[in-house]
Amino acid sequence: MSKTDKNLQEAFAGESQANRKYLAFAKKAEEEGYKQIAKLFRAAAEAETVHAHNHLRELAVIKGTKENLGAAINGESYEFQKMYPKMIEDAKAEGKEGALRSFNFASEVEKIHASLYKKALDNLGKNPDVDYYVCQVCGNTVEGEPPDVCPICGAKKQAFKKID
Repeated sequence: MSKTDKNLQEAFAGESQANRKYLAFAKKAEEEGYKQIAKLFRAAAEAETVHAHNHLRELAVIKGTKENLGAAINGESYEFQKMYPKMIEDAKAEGKEGALRSFNFASEVEKIHASLYKKALDNLGKNPDVDYYVCQVCGNTVEGEPPDVCPICGAKKQAFKKID
């Protein structure tokens, strides 16, 4: 891999993290009544997304939907099979309960994502129109109506957000 490609990957990671961080900052500013500052954070977050997409385009990692689904399955599988188990082990050893909970939630949901992507790949071209809901506590992602209680974190049905 060239030095420029490594730089593009690093820049993509940084821009992606900035996007998520600025959206979290915007939410906090909104909660505190700073609507204009929240708007500024959201604008900057959108700009970071533009940068991240530009870097991805230059890396040529966005392929056709079939290939993208395969890449998504591989990425999600890596996370719950290799990445999160090590992080969970470290959090347990260090007694970091909040991190342990966060890693466990993410690991369980990555399994669901891999399964949903596999299902979509298996049905490519004949995918039915279904709604998806995401638990705002743990990230659990479900097809159709959300459950009364999230099986991963125990949140009530109201914690699920419909994705358009």
